[in-house]
Order: sequence, then C-alpha cells, then structure tokens
Amino acid sequence: MDLNVILIQLVSFSCILLLLRASRLPRGWVIVAAIILLVLAGAYYFAPAWAGFISGGLWALLILLPIVGFAQVNRLVSQERYSQARGLAMGLRWLHPADGLFEYPHLLRGMELGHQGRLEEATRIFDRYGSAKTLMGRTAIALLYRVSARWDELLIWVEHHFPQKVLSESTLAVYYLRALGETGKLEQLIQELEQFEQRSPRRTDPVTLNLVRMFALAFGGQPKQVQQVFEDALATHPPNIREFWLATAELAAGNESEAKKRLVALSDRSDAVLRNAIAWRLSHPPADREQALSQTSKQILARLATDIQQESKYGGTAFLKSKAYATYALIAANLAVFAVEIWQGGSEDLDTLYQLGALVPAVVFAGEWWRLLTATFLHYGIAHLLMNMVGLCFLGTIAESSLGSKKFLLAYFFSGVGSMLAVSIIAIRLGSSDQIVVGASGAIMGLLGAIGAILLQGWYRDKARVAAKRLRTVLFIIGLQIVFDLATPQVSFVGHISGLVLGFLVGSLLAIAPPKPKPSVEPF
Repeated sequence: MDLNVILIQLVSFSCILLLLRASRLPRGWVIVAAIILLVLAGAYYFAPAWAGFISGGLWALLILLPIVGFAQVNRLVSQERYSQARGLAMGLRWLHPADGLFEYPHLLRGMELGHQGRLEEATRIFDRYGSAKTLMGRTAIALLYRVSARWDELLIWVEHHFPQKVLSESTLAVYYLRALGETGKLEQLIQELEQFEQRSPRRTDPVTLNLVRMFALAFGGQPKQVQQVFEDALATHPPNIREFWLATAELAAGNESEAKKRLVALSDRSDAVLRNAIAWRLSHPPADREQALSQTSKQILARLATDIQQESKYGGTAFLKSKAYATYALIAANLAVFAVEIWQGGSEDLDTLYQLGALVPAVVFAGEWWRLLTATFLHYGIAHLLMNMVGLCFLGTIAESSLGSKKFLLAYFFSGVGSMLAVSIIAIRLGSSDQIVVGASGAIMGLLGAIGAILLQGWYRDKARVAAKRLRTVLFIIGLQIVFDLATPQVSFVGHISGLVLGFLVGSLLAIAPPKPKPSVEPF
C-alpha cells in the first residue's frame, strides 16, 4: 500500500468535493481547492513519486488545518472564551485571506470587551467594521445590537436593508430569528425558522441550526426540549447561558414567578452582555404562546420537539455521550502488535507476518483457524496501520457509543473474523490459497455496516429525518471506499465487502429495541 498513492486519492476526492459544493462555500475555499488540484496535476507530471506528499502537505495546511482550527474557534466562541478564540483566529485568517476573515479577530475583541462591561470600546469596534455590504460588516452591526440588547433596532435594520436575503446567511439569521422572539413576534419566528431549515439544510452547521431551534422552543415555552438541546447539540455552551434560556422557557410556559426569580439571581453573577439580555427579558417577557401561535405553528413546534429527540438519538452528538474505552483498547492492541512486528523483523517482512499469525487460506483450512483472529491485528506497513486506526477511532467511537461496549466488540470481531473467513473461502476457490492477508479493515468496515443498520432502523422505524440524512452519508462513504478498493490492487475488496455485509447483519440484530414514546410539547 503506497502512501503516495493514498494521498493522491485523498487530495483528489477532497478537492473535487469542495468544487462540487462551490455554490454553497465561501470563495476562498473554492480557490484553494482549485490551486491544490493544479499543484497535484503539475507534481504528478514532473515528479509522480512525490505528487501525493506535495499536494497532501498543501491540503493539510490550507484545508484540514483551517477546518479543524475554525471548528475550535467556533467552539471557543460558544463557550464565550473570546480571548482564546481571537488568538487562534489571528493565525488562521492568513490561510484564507479571500474570505474576509481578517476582520473576524477584531469582532471577537469587541465581544470580549462587551462581556467585560466595556461597552463603549466594543461599540467603537463594531462601528468601525460595520457595513451592510460584506458578511463580516453585517455581523459587526448585528453584534452591536446584540451586546446592548437592542433587538427592536436590529429588526428595523434588517427589514430596511435586506428583508429577502436575511435567512440566506446563517450568522445573520441567528440574530434575526432571536430578535423576532425577543420582540414578541413568536408566530413569525416559527414560520421563518421553518423557511430557514428548508433553505439551507446543507449550508448551516448543526450547532447553528439547533441554536435557532432552541430559540423557538424557549420562546414557545418548552423547557424540557430546551434542556435536551443543551445536553446534546449545545453542550459546549456555558452554564449561565443554559440557565438564561431555561428561565426564558419557563417564563414563556407561564411559570412567571419562578422564572423571574431565576433571572434575577442569574443577573447577579453574569457579565455585562448577559445582564443586558436579562434586563430586556424582564421588561419584555415572551409573547403569550396560546394567543400568538396559529395551529400550523403549534404543529411546527411539535415537529421541532420530535426532531430534537431524534437528533439526540441519531445525530452527531448522540454517538459521543460516553467514552469509547473498548475502541481505545483495540487501537492500543493494534499499536502494540505493530511494535512487535517491528521488533521481530519489520512490518513489511512476510516471514515475520506469517510467524505472528497472518492469514494464509491454505494454512487456515489445514487447521490453524486462530489465524482468522490474529490476522486482524497485523498490518503491512505504517500507512496501512494509520489508515485503519483513523477509521477505527472515528467509526469505533460512533458504534460503541450507540451499541455499548459489549455489543460493539461482538460486532467488531464477528465482522473481522467473518471477513477473514470469507477471504479464505474465495481464495481457495480461485486457486490463490497461498496469499498472505492482514489488517483490521474487514472489522472496521463491519462497524460502518453496523452504523448503517442503526441509521436504517432509525429512518424506517422512527421516521427520523436525521437518520436518513446520516444514512446517505454512510452510503457515500461506502461508495468512496469501493472506488478506492478498485483503484488499489493491494487492498482486499472481498475482505471489505464481506466485513461490511456482516457488520450490517449483526448491527441489524444488535440494534433492535422497542420504540420509545414520542415526545410531546408542553400543553397550550
């Protein structure tokens, strides 16, 4: 397995996918993807043995690092750790100068000052960068209204400048939708939220989508659903923010006395921005949901409650609620066995692999059945090991969190051993019984199959839209894996497909559970 070839395939797939999504991405990402593909083509022409390493380095610097980095920036912002977010954004902005990110650290500085109570300094920063012509400029203006809780002015500004396109920009839509709830326009908030979900299902990240859903649930008086959102999709938000929105939901639900006590107590330990928000809430309580909402909006609110529960079960955070200790143990075992390979003579030495338990179909059928298991812990070269461990870390965490450690291990070993047996049977029938096969790929593909089975059941049994969406992603990954297998002769196509099928079968059996009662909204 040639690492250079693997990197060429990885870079090609990644950049082509970015170009296919050009209409939904900032211009800088499209430019970077095109440049990397041109560099890859040039390097492949002049130095094919180095093409993967050259383009892979650029890909890691200009695509992988910004994706991971800005995800961390967003996480820090959600935790209101603006100083750390600003420091990270200062470095990352140089990697994508075409996307208007140079102003972003300054806006984060403004938020930092606002939360420190230095509102005049924050206002000067937002005034300096505020403009209706650019995304960052519009964000600056929205932040100016947000830090001082001037929600009515924000609505006037939006309706005056771009009433038709506000929902097309997720950052601006967050402030706009919140402003609708803050000013008592609950019916409009629910209706606009549904439009927002329909317009930008792929463009909006899950955290942003669940944040605006939380606004609707809070202003709609649904404290249980608000609590669930903060336990799952919005788990990184600080406790004071959770308390504020839970109190808002209680206030909207009619528990006025208790909610106001919570808000007053919260105000005493809050920063300046949250104190402004609390003061606005106490002077502008949420609209009466019984009078404000039409029957259609009540149905939308009920659907939101269902979506929240289903995303708690099948969404991204649903698979990360517990530590995946069995996954970590398997990774450690594979690394330990690889160290033994190196110590015994080398991970690419066939004699060493054979002595340590590699699969040889003829030898297996001669009685050494234990090789069906030991071969799943052996790897041919560092590239083979790293690819499988990355896959195991990602898919194993998801599968173990969903199935539990015992069922996860059963699915892993059933798929791994079963795929090795399938390879042995096919090899004997094709007359290639002396080939050596190693690797955890069959077991890992089995985990992918098990995840697919879980999502399929969620789509079929619970009618979960998020399960259907993630199932499509799984099918796409399977398609990419098949293309990769066919393009890489050294990879065992039979082992991967058989592991996938076995994982799907065992996952279908292990994931069977009685349906849970449907969630309900608080009575109106």
